[in-house]
Amino acid sequence: MGLGGCIILIAVGAILTFATDWHMHGVNVTVVGLILMAAGLIGVATFSGIARRRRVVVPPTTPVVEGERHHHGEGYTDGYGV
Repeated sequence: MGLGGCIILIAVGAILTFATDWHMHGVNVTVVGLILMAAGLIGVATFSGIARRRRVVVPPTTPVVEGERHHHGEGYTDGYGV
């Protein structure tokens, strides 16, 4: 479950807690909504803590060293232009 899932939990919990008046036998919908909101808030806090600790590591760049080309005179020496 990512950050989006945590935000969905908060939204569903808020809807169950504040926007419904359902009465189910044996289930308190308000408490279920509060539990979902708490789980969503814990998830958001966890993911934001992980995001702050994660660092982008840039691989070290290796300098390109061009080799010296030795020319043995003018023109083609071996038929390939080197």
